[in-house]
Amino acid sequence: MLALLGATTLMLVAGAPWVLPAASGGTNLKSPENGSVCIIDDNFTLKWNSSSESVRNVTFSAEYKIPGMDNWKKLPGCQHITSTECNFSSVKLKNVYEKIELRIRAEKGNNTSQWHEVKPFIPFQKAQIGPPDVHLEAEDKAIIINMSPPGTKDSIMWAMDHSSFTYSLVIWKNSSSLEERTETVYSRDKIYKLSPETTYCLKVKAELRSPRRVGVYSPVYCINTTEKHKVPSPENIQIDAENQVYVLKWDYAYENTTFRAQWSHEFLKRIPGGHSDKWKQIPNCEDVETTHCVIPQNVFPEGIHRIRVQASNGNNTSFWSEEKMFNTEMKTIIFPPVISMKSVNDDSLHVSIGAPKESENKSVNQLYPLIYEVIFRENTSNAERKVVEKRTDFTFPNLKSLTVYCVKARALTENDKWNKSSVFSDTVCEKTKPGNTSKTWLIAGICTALFSIIVVIYVVKVLLRCINYVFFPSSKPPSTVDEYFSEQPVRNLLLSTSEEQTERCSIIENANSITVIEETNPIYEDPKKYNSQTSQDSGNYSNEDENSGSKIGEELLPQETV
Repeated sequence: MLALLGATTLMLVAGAPWVLPAASGGTNLKSPENGSVCIIDDNFTLKWNSSSESVRNVTFSAEYKIPGMDNWKKLPGCQHITSTECNFSSVKLKNVYEKIELRIRAEKGNNTSQWHEVKPFIPFQKAQIGPPDVHLEAEDKAIIINMSPPGTKDSIMWAMDHSSFTYSLVIWKNSSSLEERTETVYSRDKIYKLSPETTYCLKVKAELRSPRRVGVYSPVYCINTTEKHKVPSPENIQIDAENQVYVLKWDYAYENTTFRAQWSHEFLKRIPGGHSDKWKQIPNCEDVETTHCVIPQNVFPEGIHRIRVQASNGNNTSFWSEEKMFNTEMKTIIFPPVISMKSVNDDSLHVSIGAPKESENKSVNQLYPLIYEVIFRENTSNAERKVVEKRTDFTFPNLKSLTVYCVKARALTENDKWNKSSVFSDTVCEKTKPGNTSKTWLIAGICTALFSIIVVIYVVKVLLRCINYVFFPSSKPPSTVDEYFSEQPVRNLLLSTSEEQTERCSIIENANSITVIEETNPIYEDPKKYNSQTSQDSGNYSNEDENSGSKIGEELLPQETV
């Protein structure tokens, strides 16, 4: 029994500080307040406010739990801390996108407060971008800046964004902070357009564009530029595309100087570290004495590149010029299309668009899906009709018949990002075919023309007949006159022809037979002109004729009476 009472008393004494701390001379500890987490790069800091400031020798401890853990674990770097913050960067987090839970409590000896739980957080969302580490080198008119990305070399916070940082730089002359200049630079870059032998100061902060996040500025760094170099650097670098080549140009005021040019991929600027060995010599641009050089387009692969130029005078060389960035896609020239047009049906024109020989390049067509802006108008009118076509063959319907129409076109990039276009092609004109109404009028016109020709021929024929009648009369009288002068002697007087007149005579020898005797006299013989012989013969002939006639009459009379 005594042993049992002794054990009970020992248990109560041993458990007294936990159950009744005030009774043993202890103090009730209040829990910490306003716990928060601050993350810069890979540095994790836990902060809180103490509610037991009046109590001495109070320490604080924290625990954490992440998904997949059933129990709370002690937070490294945050055990028995006398201050109100601790660094727990030593925690080995495998995933900065997982939620973390933290809790803190106050401790004094064996006396502890209730746990104060911090609002759960995701490290990547909570993290801030720290300042980059900056190193400077000076030239006469430029400063070379080298920066290490925020975080440590083995940083897990920015492991996916290590090469995505851009840097915003503020630079000013040390003598005047009012002349500040802000530039966006890469991890290794050059700041140009400075003055020789001048002190410049700068500060830099890193940024992420996606997701949008801005870091804190670095400390201020200052450096002096060198004295003016003996051989100046080339200036105003330009590169243009002409036909199937690039022309690189620059400005330089001094003579007896040779030049060389190099190129490098632009994406190397985004990768931290030095890449001086990645620059390549440009063909046809080495040891040239002119301020330009011609570069074949196949020298550069597709993409964005940088070009720089250096001057040399004997054994002395200049610093490299300011780097010029250019995009091969943007520098490519789009040539105007070739247009052909022909008339189809009665009121339509078919237009075909073809690529010119200069632009028959598969890579260009792949880089630039093209559409065409077509200007169509009637030849006699200034009113233009504009259409945009992706097709290379299309038709303009419902046009006027027998009308001349003209068309021209230019090629445009389908993607507005490039905003490139060619000049307009040559203007092509074509006449539409006649319509049904025109055919009817054509047939009517042909018939009218034929009828008019017949009428003209008839009128001309009648007119010629009248002219012949008036100016070239016929030797033969009209039929009416010929009938009127039907007697032979009179006709002989009127007619003057080469034919001889024939007189018919009949000799009746007997009643049964009659003999016809024809005697011809020249027609041209004038009956009024005759000599004595003729007169005698004529008389005899007349007498004989009369006698013969009487005899014949006598012979015929008896027969008639019979």
